[in-house]
Amino acid sequence: MPLHLTKVAYGCDSIDHLAERLALKAAHEPAFLTTRYLPKRAMEIAGEGIGGGSLFWIVKHKLIGRSPIIGFGEAEGGRVAIYLEPRLVLVHPLPKRAHQGWRYLEGENAPPDLGEGGDGADELPPALLGELAAMGLV
Repeated sequence: MPLHLTKVAYGCDSIDHLAERLALKAAHEPAFLTTRYLPKRAMEIAGEGIGGGSLFWIVKHKLIGRSPIIGFGEAEGGRVAIYLEPRLVLVHPLPKRAHQGWRYLEGENAPPDLGEGGDGADELPPALLGELAAMGLV
């Protein structure tokens, strides 16, 4: 199973806001975020031959979605870039405490994507889905 990262979507107060931010970023450049150090387990995250990991986003103390990680590179000032697919794949919300920076998330602990299992939640508008998740109904 691939290894993933978790990160707080700083400044985002909803699923819609995060999706807009990713789309806007992708319109101008490859979507990426920077970090000070390359994760020690970067090869596991990149998924050599087994499919890569994702960056799971935390909004309002819940894992709400993920962006697949394309790879790692160099950024300005000696920092590391984490390149992402500029899309947000919604997942079944999972409570998660906020933290600074990123943390590892083992594949078996990652929440499944919405729509897996035929529950139809992936067809809901993101704003409504966010409200239902806040109430603990999805």
